[in-house]
Formats: sequence, structure tokens, C-alpha cells
Amino acid sequence: MSKSDAFFSSDQYATVAERIELFYSRFPEGRINTELVTREGGEITFKALVYRTAAESLAAATGWASEKEGDSDINTVACLENTETSAVGRALANLGFTASSRRPSREEIEKVARVRRSLSLREARRGEGISVHSPTNVTADALELLSRAEQQGFSSRRAIVLRERIRQPGLSASRVRKIEATLRSWLRRREL
Repeated sequence: MSKSDAFFSSDQYATVAERIELFYSRFPEGRINTELVTREGGEITFKALVYRTAAESLAAATGWASEKEGDSDINTVACLENTETSAVGRALANLGFTASSRRPSREEIEKVARVRRSLSLREARRGEGISVHSPTNVTADALELLSRAEQQGFSSRRAIVLRERIRQPGLSASRVRKIEATLRSWLRRREL
């Protein structure tokens, strides 16, 4: 299935966490080093180097990733971390650790889907004269994120409380974004 196919399923792709687990199961003495190459003009570039042993002086594989701050929900909150993870995933894929039959990581495929949704939403909103960051959209995004967290094992009791708080009339968009940041952090820890 091509990357341009709007109906691909991210479940067919392995996460970077799964690739890391495979790498360390095969090379328990190995190491993964990351380096922030640039962070300027809102663009972040990371390089990851993978070594099969602690003594190895030349990397067995490298991977590069570049992201733009604010170009998606995840890159608004955790662009630095997201870019580093992408670089690690690419380095591990270059060493042959794909953990699935498909080379791109799930994070890379989900990024494509996020960018497509964002572009489609912006185009639709531009045509309707509606702000992409309206309170209704911010609330809907937070509720969608909360549902994803629940699917990953987030406490139902906490979800009820957060859902009520998110839907609370007059809750500021910045407060909703803080809730989103907390949920994203919880989901990232869950993937590790």
C-alpha cells in the first residue's frame, strides 16, 4: 500500500519502541546515541547513531530526522522529543530492525496522517472562514486525545473527570492545551 493511500492502517507499522526492544534483545551491550544537530528557525534536526557493542567506535547505522515546531499537534507540544524518536527509528531501520514487514515506523506513518488531516482541516476552515484553533476545535482535539489514552489503559475514573473539565463552559484554550500536553506525555510514556 503506498504512502499516498489515505486508507492505510498505522497498525501495520511497528513503533520505534518496538524497534528499540528488538535491538537490545539482539545486542544487549549495544547503545543508541542521539545528537541534536540544529534547532533554528523553528526547525529541529536530530541524528541518531546505533552501535552493536559498547566498545564499537564506528556506528553500525545512522538515522536523521527533521521536524518543524508547531506543524502538528505533537510538534506543538513535543517537537524535540518527536524528532529524536524519529531519528532513532530511522537508524534502527537502517540496521534492519523494522519489527514489521514495512520499513517506516508507525510514528512516521502517523505523522503523514496528521499532516494530511491538518492540511485538509486548514483548507476546509479557510473556505468556511473558521479558525482552526477555535475553542470548539481545541475541545474536540482534547476529547479525541483522551479517547486514545483510554484505549491505551488510561484510568476511566480520571477520564471522566478530565472529560467534564474539558467540556466545562468558559475553560480557556490554554488550559485545555495543558490537559492535552499531560495526556500526550502519558501516551508517550506508555509507548516506552
